[in-house]
Amino acid sequence: MSAIKELEETLVCHKIKPTAMRLLVLEYLLDREAAVSLTDLYKAFVKSDRTTIYRTLKVFEENGMVHSIDDGTSVPKYALCEDGCKCDIERDLHLHFHCRICEKTKCLTSYKIPEIVLPPNHEAEEANLVVKGICPQCKIES
Repeated sequence: MSAIKELEETLVCHKIKPTAMRLLVLEYLLDREAAVSLTDLYKAFVKSDRTTIYRTLKVFEENGMVHSIDDGTSVPKYALCEDGCKCDIERDLHLHFHCRICEKTKCLTSYKIPEIVLPPNHEAEEANLVVKGICPQCKIES
């Protein structure tokens, strides 16, 4: 199967209509180890409209393909969800790591956050745990 067909199939599996921009953004995200910001995507696709890229990210997020990360930089970052993720606060929470030197934010999906039990009458809508420090690459270079 061709790479484009695989990308299209991935979008269709998430109930997202494949468009040229959606295919480009998905391919870009697949090639990244770290979460990306809207600005990162905009710089990568200089001939694109910022609003179109933003809407693409929102469609991906609404359909469980990406999740947004608040890493404390005041700029949301976006990362692809792992297979089977439903962005469910009770099952799919994992750590994020933000390097204070290179400023990259990475999902640490194998490090799950234990179930969070809230007091009665409190309903969780989202949760985010970010560990800040120095990544292995920056530690080697310093």
